[in-house]
Amino acid sequence: MTAALDIATVQAFLLVADLQNFTRTAEALGTTQAAVSLKLQRLETLLGKRLVERSPRAVRLTAEGAGFLPHARALMEAHDRALSGASAAPQVLSLGVSDHAAGPELVALLERLHAMSAQLALAVTIGFSREMLEAYDAGRLDAVIVRQEGSRRGGERLVEDEFGWFASRRFSLPRGEAVPLATLAPPCGVRAIAARALDKAGLAWRERFVGGGVTAVVAAALAGLAVAPLARRIAPAGLVDIGPSHKLPKLGSSRVMLHSNVSDPAKLAALRTVAATFRSAA
Repeated sequence: MTAALDIATVQAFLLVADLQNFTRTAEALGTTQAAVSLKLQRLETLLGKRLVERSPRAVRLTAEGAGFLPHARALMEAHDRALSGASAAPQVLSLGVSDHAAGPELVALLERLHAMSAQLALAVTIGFSREMLEAYDAGRLDAVIVRQEGSRRGGERLVEDEFGWFASRRFSLPRGEAVPLATLAPPCGVRAIAARALDKAGLAWRERFVGGGVTAVVAAALAGLAVAPLARRIAPAGLVDIGPSHKLPKLGSSRVMLHSNVSDPAKLAALRTVAATFRSAA
């Protein structure tokens, strides 16, 4: 009798392939690193192939692991389609994300959530941290990823972001001129941090560009219009931190927090993947 593939084991393999880290995978699955390693060993024994290369610093797929990857994804998708066909309605995870926290992790996050379960529908809202927290407190969102606001307590820390003054490589600021800023409109907390830092340093500044989202703010900085206060994690490669060269004040750092209020196992598993994705990119 031919041995059958275990869905939970295949799911663990997919997360290891995506996160390239046994610890992060264990966090996403709500289990231990040893349990994940055991699942992978059993899968390798069953297939008669070595799927991953393990080292103290990284976990990478072997050539055979990369070859198995599309088959594993197809199996999970077929599994989820079968479950969704048997259930009355798909579950929806409503997630709010602060615009200044939604960096390059967002694409990887959606990919990994899909790899976990195509059955779970996602409703993602991007906005100001304060607005996301208000919606969460009102019960309109299951979870939020936001910058730590004032004295608010609770939540799970995902990353600690350091800020800088980012501008185009061709940007120049003549001596004595006010610093032109590209920011989000009030009540953006990052804008407030930047304004306070410049005021405290006695440096003149002016709003050169006000964007409706961080994507627009980044575009203005890339175009050479202004300087954008951004977290290093989300600043694109085309921007450089001109703070040290222009003697601009340090902006410090802030925590990105996850607040959630869910009990459903599928949603909890998805949120563990959210946390693991942010931490793996830190």
